[in-house]
Amino acid sequence: MSLINAAKAKLAAQGIHSVLTQFCDIHGVARGKLVPIAQLADLVSIGAGFSGPSIWGTGLPRFGPRSEYYGRVLLDSLRPLPFMPGVAHAVCDGFAGGVPLETCSRQVLKRQVDLLVKRGWKLWVGIEPEFFLLGKTADGVWRVKDDQDRLSKPSYDLKSIHRTQGLLDEMRVALLDLGFEIQQIDHEDANGQYEINYRFDDALQAADRYILFKLAVHAVAEKHDMVFSCMPKPLANAPGSGLHFHLSITDESGNPVFSSTTDSLGLSDAGYSFAAGLLHHADALSALCAPTVNSYKRLAVSNSLSGTTWSPVWKAMGDNNRTCLVRTVAGRLEWRLPDPSCNVYAAIAATLAAGMHGIDCHMERPQACSSDLYEQYASGATMPERLPRDLWDALQGLKADSELRERVGSLFCDEFLTIKTAEWDAYSQQVTPWELDRYASAY
Repeated sequence: MSLINAAKAKLAAQGIHSVLTQFCDIHGVARGKLVPIAQLADLVSIGAGFSGPSIWGTGLPRFGPRSEYYGRVLLDSLRPLPFMPGVAHAVCDGFAGGVPLETCSRQVLKRQVDLLVKRGWKLWVGIEPEFFLLGKTADGVWRVKDDQDRLSKPSYDLKSIHRTQGLLDEMRVALLDLGFEIQQIDHEDANGQYEINYRFDDALQAADRYILFKLAVHAVAEKHDMVFSCMPKPLANAPGSGLHFHLSITDESGNPVFSSTTDSLGLSDAGYSFAAGLLHHADALSALCAPTVNSYKRLAVSNSLSGTTWSPVWKAMGDNNRTCLVRTVAGRLEWRLPDPSCNVYAAIAATLAAGMHGIDCHMERPQACSSDLYEQYASGATMPERLPRDLWDALQGLKADSELRERVGSLFCDEFLTIKTAEWDAYSQQVTPWELDRYASAY
């Protein structure tokens, strides 16, 4: 029996009648369609067909042989969805005209991973999702769904966890059914904000798993009349949500490339050079890791109602220092720039490309920061260079960084810049309630 027939038989025995063929658009939003399981062979060899121009960021024309986007199913990704009875989820790679599509973000990450494999190395990524549980009032105003979640410092609040236990437990069961190894769930430092930690994986699997995580939690939250929100900062006076990447690389023998037992921070020369590459390309990486207007409300020097903010504003590296952009932890690097609005494939790909540029060029090791950068800022002391202040500045950083654009993929970056520039232009034309309150009668 062929692998495809074996997969069909196994799924049919589980009551599966359809495959949810899922890919991501350039924003990192899951897209796809339902296809009967009988067509699995074609889904693997040819792919599920979609109108290319109907998908954000493909850059495909409206006619011709490359106007169709084909999502080719990865056979080993098939798994039943506990929240969609009779349906199996499948990860897809993007193709057009019979070849890998350069503007497909999963293909962008695959190219970076393949370059690493040629060195005999593997990137491991642990992703820490933070998110809000929101709802709308009768008059359409967004709010924290749990209206009793009002503590001024709500970190690890057990009463909120108790009130939200139904959703959290259903989420836990769904994720376990999907193969997640859950490590912990907690209430974070903003009202209505939670974090879940699960086991790290190789780069591609980690990105695939995060998209599956979002699909599952969106579905569970809707059942509980809540909105699972990946908006980086929905509450003006509270901390925002990050999507921190814990990064490590191993060689062909499984030995850690970043780790050293003789260094005070536990880092090897390669680890320092990788961190230097991240800091060197931080402006351009901001566009891909923090890709919305709202992202820069999180990446701001501000206080929160809780009195605590972990926002990485300055380009610095420090040992277990959460005020730095790069935090070193036990021989690995925590990259604190990304937020949950990013396209996780593109963000990991760009992060890997930047770090490897640092290694290729033997970039000088960054000086370790041993101070609280927020206290240093408040004292008026000289500060490290800060990240872009808004999406426009970040886009200009990506536009100016030809080295990173070339390493990530020029076609993908060009599409990204076009779409995100239009997003910034649309935002810039809005007149907000803050402006009306401040200016309407002031002059």
